[in-house]
Amino acid sequence: MAENREILFLKPQLKDVVWGGNKLRDEFGYAAGDSTGECWGISAHPNGDCEIANGAYEGKTLAALYQEHRELFGDITAEEFPLLVKIIDAKQDLSIQVHPDDAYVKEHESCPYGKTECWYVMDCPEDAKLVIGHHAKTRQELADMIHEGRYEELIRQIPIKKGDFIQITPGTVHAIKGGFTILETQQSSDITYRVYDYGRLVDGKERPLHVKQSIDVINVPDKAGDEAVSHTDGLPDDTMNMLIACEFYKVWKLHVKTEVTVEQKYPFLLASVLEGEGSVNGTAVKKGAHFILPSGYGEAVFAGDMELILSTL
Repeated sequence: MAENREILFLKPQLKDVVWGGNKLRDEFGYAAGDSTGECWGISAHPNGDCEIANGAYEGKTLAALYQEHRELFGDITAEEFPLLVKIIDAKQDLSIQVHPDDAYVKEHESCPYGKTECWYVMDCPEDAKLVIGHHAKTRQELADMIHEGRYEELIRQIPIKKGDFIQITPGTVHAIKGGFTILETQQSSDITYRVYDYGRLVDGKERPLHVKQSIDVINVPDKAGDEAVSHTDGLPDDTMNMLIACEFYKVWKLHVKTEVTVEQKYPFLLASVLEGEGSVNGTAVKKGAHFILPSGYGEAVFAGDMELILSTL
């Protein structure tokens, strides 16, 4: 057993993208620019491996810590650290896209994980909508609509408000729109198939589309439906409110108003502070902090006035 069972704080990895904005700098205080669209807050993925920011393992990356000290993660057997938590600031619309599942990427991409993900909507415009699902009845109709550019006819748009929670299973056509800030919990994968990108130019060129792969993996008929979206308004304060438990993760929302004791009985517990500030067992935390309570940590007392999303396997 490891002796160090301290809270593991992480240094976020920031990503500049064509659709990014300045919220991650101006509202969260990250060292971000004017087109930073993603903060990978908890990640061991090769495209953004976060360093531990404190304590006995300071300077070690999460991927290395996972390989060298598996006891901190409940001795789970996953080949690579399985989850990735990010904040997305979309100033413009993201591409219309779809993610593959584990079986498809193992066959076609030589990656360990497909991409099941979920979104907690931290902010969005009034009367906002997201692309979730599509209207094609058969795979042939889907292919025809994509090849003929009939995207408005193809995509399904769903009204969304702040505080909504959305599960995006592999094969679901989706797109985040401009004005959304989202906390995303996902499998540790960076595989995205672009169906359509509005003809946008990056460095004078259109970004590549993945039409064949998209037609391969999109669910037909669409399975997303209204059940993809749930509302979190009205959930009790000072309680670990489970938003989802699926094969790949469990996710909770916690709005601390006074004090909450959380028993860390999981292989690990990931936490991101979305709003406010407070403390965990006396250690100060505030909006923008990302940390891990390792296996065997015991009781964690959350105090203050803050909103968090937590997750584990």
